[in-house]
Amino acid sequence: MELELQESLLNDEELQVPHTSKHSKRKVENAQDEKGMEQLKDDQMDNITSILLRNYDSKLYAEDDTSQPTSRTAPIIPIEATRKKKKRKRSQISICLTNCRYESIRKVASAFGMREVSEEDAWNFYWTDMSVSVERAKEMKRFQRINHFPGMLEICRKDLLARNLNRMQKIYPKEYNFFPKTWCLPADFGEALNYSKSRKNKTFIIKPECGSQGRGIYLTKSLKEIKPTDKLICQVYLSKPYLVDGYKFDIRVYTLITSCDPLRIFVYNEGLVRFATSRYADPNVNNTTNVFMHLTNYALNKHSRTYVYDSEAGSKRKISTLNKILLSQGVDLDRLWHSIDQVIVKTIISAWPILKHSYHACFPSHDMVHACFEILGFDILLDHKLHPFILEVNHSPSFHTDTQLDREVKEGLLTDTFTMLNIWQCDKKRVLEEDRKRIRDRLLQTNKFPEYTPSEEKEPEKSPWQTQIQWEETHLGNFRRVYPVGEQYASLFQQPSGSLYTGTASSRARGDCTRAQREEFQQSKAKAEALKKPSQPKPLKDGEKKAPDEASTVTTVNVTATTSSDKTKVKTKSEKDQKRKETKDEKKLTAKPSVVQRVVEEKEQKPSYVLCSFEPDPIVEKEERERVNLLAQRDFLIRSYGMLEQIYLVMKKMGTLRPEDERKYGVYGRLSVVSNSPNKKM
Repeated sequence: MELELQESLLNDEELQVPHTSKHSKRKVENAQDEKGMEQLKDDQMDNITSILLRNYDSKLYAEDDTSQPTSRTAPIIPIEATRKKKKRKRSQISICLTNCRYESIRKVASAFGMREVSEEDAWNFYWTDMSVSVERAKEMKRFQRINHFPGMLEICRKDLLARNLNRMQKIYPKEYNFFPKTWCLPADFGEALNYSKSRKNKTFIIKPECGSQGRGIYLTKSLKEIKPTDKLICQVYLSKPYLVDGYKFDIRVYTLITSCDPLRIFVYNEGLVRFATSRYADPNVNNTTNVFMHLTNYALNKHSRTYVYDSEAGSKRKISTLNKILLSQGVDLDRLWHSIDQVIVKTIISAWPILKHSYHACFPSHDMVHACFEILGFDILLDHKLHPFILEVNHSPSFHTDTQLDREVKEGLLTDTFTMLNIWQCDKKRVLEEDRKRIRDRLLQTNKFPEYTPSEEKEPEKSPWQTQIQWEETHLGNFRRVYPVGEQYASLFQQPSGSLYTGTASSRARGDCTRAQREEFQQSKAKAEALKKPSQPKPLKDGEKKAPDEASTVTTVNVTATTSSDKTKVKTKSEKDQKRKETKDEKKLTAKPSVVQRVVEEKEQKPSYVLCSFEPDPIVEKEERERVNLLAQRDFLIRSYGMLEQIYLVMKKMGTLRPEDERKYGVYGRLSVVSNSPNKKM
């Protein structure tokens, strides 16, 4: 007991100083606690509580291993910190891969925690190997995204790519000089034929208008072998490519487009370099059929005996490996890749008006996330001066991972793509709830939920587009942004509005004209051959075969009847039979004219077609009457629906209607009244 009393006395002596200055120390400690709380306001609430409780425990108990509490006051813990904050669970992201055949995409999607669903479910992402139909695009909800842009075929089909680049070359000849001279057959067959006659030393490469993997591609020295009616792409063959170890190669550059309005383009730093499997030689008559020398497609060269599977010196390598080789040869890599980036951006800009129009037409309600993204595969060929030329654009590049090299490049590309897309940006449940409330308000014609009105949704404090752009800039991975960069491409967006459609329309018109001329030529040739051949009886139909048989049976019956009848009546019956035969022969001649007679009659009825395009075709009265009647029907339908009134009303509002047009089409009467009615209401 004495020992316990001594210890308690000692403790009281030690605590005398704190008791004497108790009030002053409380003030100091309270001030310190308030300063600490101000510093910790930005931290998470759970961390605040743990730090405060730890400080309180250290102040509450002495440091001499005794369990007796001191007289120090506990810090003030805010009420918000004591509440347990409910963690919001992320809804699982779903992806539809029904029309995707690549296992690498499934693997990367599962690594991101995505759940694979069918087309009928409410998916977040839809990955397909095919292009997007308008019906599919219009059915998408606001939170859904798909891996293709509607209208991207404008640069992914060989014929449409050639039309767009040729159109832009006429407008900007200095900017668009990065593709070989190209013709779309049969529309440009005459022009291509004249070019080949004037430059007989040139070699041409022929491609199908929408083929892939090198199918249907061949080289030729003469365009006379091509059928004028076939739909093909004819290009001048680049006969002097840049060679590595004597082999021709091309570069597959992967490009990601995250949005088209605003346009944002990213290029992946890693890619594939595909080599031919035979040493290159200038094209001649003997080697133009050697596809392993002139074509670099992996789908073709993998069947070659000389194909080498080596990431450093094989037939397929990484772009980083090519960069090392070019750097050792003294090539300026920054300048080279800057020119390749320019080629990619300019190619996409050539189709940008259609991309923008198609996107806004298909996705008018997407205000939370961009509805589309796309990975394109640009095939770039370098000439002997290291100038890049675009060969084609693939809208669904292969994601097969046959080798370790493919696995490293393509899985890394997909991982960085999904990371940049910010797959958790949009809350599916929230969007569905907003859509339900909006539909309910529309049906009930009420405004009970003003916080969900479209005006407030479109003007948030921080738009989702700004959030997405900030995310992309901080999660580039192995991508580099190639657009937007400065103002160097601003002039290319100022394309004349008419050039986009006139080029396509004129190309189609030329194609239809050449096709029609070819058919007319074949018909006239067939008629000429028919005139040269001797006339042959036309094969009889079934109904026509039975009539003579019946006649023959009748005659045989008559003959048997004559044998049994009197001899005096034989002569009269035979005369009657002869008359019947004569009448039948006359009917045959009148009813069944020969081929020659038919051709002559057709030539008399219809005038011969004129093959010369500089002379007008003769007018046939029957066809002219039909045309006039159809025009009258069309005019009646247009007037009855009021289409012209609406068109010219819009033109007048926009200020594009000329005074002479207004006088010309003033017969509609209501044009001036309707155009002035909005002003009266205002």
